[in-house]
Amino acid sequence: MNLTLATDDTGGPEIFASLQGEGPSMGLPVAFVRLSRCNLACTWCDTAYTWRFEGDNRPHRDGIAFERKANQVTLSPADTAERIAALGQQRLVITGGEPLLQAGALAEMLALLPDISVEIETNGTVAPPARLDVRVDQYNVSPKLAHSGNPADLALIPERLEAWASDPRAFLKFVIAAPEDVEEVLALQQRYRFKPGQVFLMAEGTDSATLRARQVWLSDLCLKHGFRMSDRMHIHLYGDTRGT
Repeated sequence: MNLTLATDDTGGPEIFASLQGEGPSMGLPVAFVRLSRCNLACTWCDTAYTWRFEGDNRPHRDGIAFERKANQVTLSPADTAERIAALGQQRLVITGGEPLLQAGALAEMLALLPDISVEIETNGTVAPPARLDVRVDQYNVSPKLAHSGNPADLALIPERLEAWASDPRAFLKFVIAAPEDVEEVLALQQRYRFKPGQVFLMAEGTDSATLRARQVWLSDLCLKHGFRMSDRMHIHLYGDTRGT
């Protein structure tokens, strides 16, 4: 069983070392692997090259359809693990796309990396099987709110949100584009009893100016409601680019 990865700007697999730019591990040096394919379609997704291929008419604000062959590459779990190990990092972030769509092959890969700490970034709709779950140290779960354009019955699955709320390894990271989005987070917190330190709010944006402008009012809302705020540090450092 092989893994389907996204490609970097050279056409090779998007496996790289960088600083984690978001969430509870922000600033840590890590290895990244970005997988292709997603079961959701956020209108503002900044990695649409992982899912919006030619023939996919799900809406996206940029309206770009990517050529599948140029933006996907297939590797064996062993080859992927070897490339990750060569980066020499102690922590791995598996991102996408939606990584848990490829859970079986990921479990095979991680069995070859027994000494590395593992974070998985997920939209929270897919349950990790036990053979993968046992290898994960942290889940960065980003449930998609109404402004993402995804229907709630696809993006906000009650049994999955209940499971994440009770998992001490899981942090909930909500993308916020407007102040009213926080009301939706508050309703979800009340329903699923997310712990205050478990919830991050992160401004939506793919440039520093937009992020900074939104963080002005978002910081006040985090203070008011007891949520943590996440920056997007990689955007400030590298811009909206692949392999960063």
